[in-house]
Parts: sequence; structure tokens; C-alpha cells
Amino acid sequence: TPFLLAIGMGFLFLDLGVKEHVYRFYMTLQPLSPMSWGSWILILVFPAMIAFALSAMPDQAVDNLNEGFIKTRIQAIRPHMRLWAKINFVLGIILSIYTGILLSSFMARPLWNSSILPMLFLNSGLSTGAAFMILIATKNSVKLFFTKVDIWLIFSEIAVLILLYYGQFNSAEASRESIMPFFTLTSQYFPYFISILILSVILPLAIVLKFLEVTGDHDPNLELTFKQKFEMNASAVLVLLGGVIIRFALVYAGQLSKFTGLS
Repeated sequence: TPFLLAIGMGFLFLDLGVKEHVYRFYMTLQPLSPMSWGSWILILVFPAMIAFALSAMPDQAVDNLNEGFIKTRIQAIRPHMRLWAKINFVLGIILSIYTGILLSSFMARPLWNSSILPMLFLNSGLSTGAAFMILIATKNSVKLFFTKVDIWLIFSEIAVLILLYYGQFNSAEASRESIMPFFTLTSQYFPYFISILILSVILPLAIVLKFLEVTGDHDPNLELTFKQKFEMNASAVLVLLGGVIIRFALVYAGQLSKFTGLS
């Protein structure tokens, strides 16, 4: 996770207008600035994630390490694994909603200016995280556990997405107009229409595949068949695809939305 997060921070760095001033984010903390909070959270999660990863290392992996500073640190951290898990739980939630909070603070972009947006990003992050665990897990019991969890996360994600559109539709005219790209079949809005069309297919399909797996008779001690693995992995890939579509569509469509008279 720290490596993947570092790649994301690399793209943030490329987006900065004056890259030499990146250190200025960490010279102060502005409590009312989402950007300031996000900058600090992005830094704080790194040591917390690394500490938890080290504390959760299997005994065999620790025993194979040479005596030295790293092994000593791991042995000192391991008794506090649950504490580091709790810290990561809190920081993970803050990190997940940060993007939604940052976008929702842009009042000039009606599509983003919604209090539901942070919850959508959190729910999407949890759902895609569970899907990723299904793909990389080696134990059948772990795959089944995250499959069951992801079913409810997908239901929740669909509900939050519907509430976002419902809230925008019942708000001011600018907010209502901001969601029209998703329901208007024109050349300009075609990608957003397709995005909502794809989401209405892949998320329910992912739920169906997951239900097939959960209701199946699985023995955690037996190997999964090719068909069972394919259904699990296919549903996980669909969820990941849905998460990407949601984020790309909302970010780009949000830049099209504006209040009348504003450029």
C-alpha cells in the first residue's frame, strides 16, 4: 500500500504549479483547509501502514531475518499490532474521504458541491479495497470473507450514488443541470451517459456473481475450482472497474458543471 500511495503522490507532485514549494505544505497546518489536512494525512499514513505491516509479519518470515535493527524493531512493534490496526483504521477512513471533502469544497462546481461526495469516495474505497483483497488472497476463507463483505459494500455504494443524484436533482437549477451529462445522449455528454449505463450493469452483475459464490458450498480447506475462482475474480474486477468509472466520471463531469455567469 505505501508503494501504491507513493505513485499517487507522485502524480500530485506533477500537478503542482510550483514544485519547489512542496515543502510549504508541511510548514503549517491550516485547520479550515482540506488541502492542508490532506497533505498531512498523506504523510502520516506512511509510518502507520509500514508499522502495521511489520507487526503483522508471519513468524516464519521474522525468523528468517538476520539479527539487526529491522528485526529488533519488528519484535518491538509486534505486541502492539492491534493498536496499529486501530490507528490505520482511523487514518484509512480520513484518507478515503479526503478527496471527496476536497472536491465538495469547490462551491463553483455544483456537481462536486455535495456533502454526500465524501461518503461515496469512502464507500468506493472500501468496496474496491475488498475486491483487491479477493484478487490477491491465497486462502479460500479470506476470499470468501471479503466476497461476503463486498456484497454489502456494493449495495451501499449503489445507494449512496443514487442519493447523490437524487440530492442534486432536488437542489438548485445549477446542481440539477450538473447531473444531466449522465442522462443526456449527445456527442458532448456521451462518455458520461455510457459511464452511468455501464455502472448500472457491472455493479448488479458483480453482486450476482458474489451471491453465487456465497451461496455455494465451499470448504476452506479444499482448493477452489477454476469456475469458482473465475467467478470470484470476475466479480472483483467488475467492482474495481466500477470504482474507476465512478471516480473518473465524477471528476471530469464536475469540471463541466458551473453556475450561470461563472466561467
